[in-house]
Amino acid sequence: MAHVEKLSVALTPDMAAEIRAAVQAGDYGSVSEVVRDALRDWRLRRKVETLEIDELRRLVQEGIESGPSLEADAVFARLRARFGRPPAA
Repeated sequence: MAHVEKLSVALTPDMAAEIRAAVQAGDYGSVSEVVRDALRDWRLRRKVETLEIDELRRLVQEGIESGPSLEADAVFARLRARFGRPPAA
């Protein structure tokens, strides 16, 4: 790493113990590696959430642009009249 900045972070005893256990188990070389990995996951999760929100907005807009809505009861009544009622479960 060319440039690093040291930060102080307060963790619960359980979180600190989990981090130390991951280092002691050899999963990570240092506490800093654990935190960097967690931050990479956090950034990825935020990016995915942003993409999901953008997709929901796109779908809502697509629905708005598709024209006026139909009453569900009227649509189902037409379907029942055309195809009959489904068999009882």
